Amino acid sequence: MFLTVLLFESPTIIVFVIVIAFLLFGSAKLPQLAKSLGQSKKAFREGMREAEEEEATERAQLASKPITPSVTQMTDDELMAEMRRRVESKQA
Repeated sequence: MFLTVLLFESPTIIVFVIVIAFLLFGSAKLPQLAKSLGQSKKAFREGMREAEEEEATERAQLASKPITPSVTQMTDDELMAEMRRRVESKQA
């Protein structure tokens, strides 16, 4: 935003840039160019929204998984109980 303010600090510069754009692209191509820029912006926003939704889904899945203690921190009895619990949950 700050950069655009510096580039277009006077109305004369804005008019000059518009005239250059007309000369480069022609009056027939400018509407097509504006349309393609709008479509690109829309596609970018859609992609960002989808990425945010995927990230939220992954966070929810990670949060719903039970946290099991590390095997090295468990006693033998706790380890056997955890093994039985996992076997029972697979059989169910």
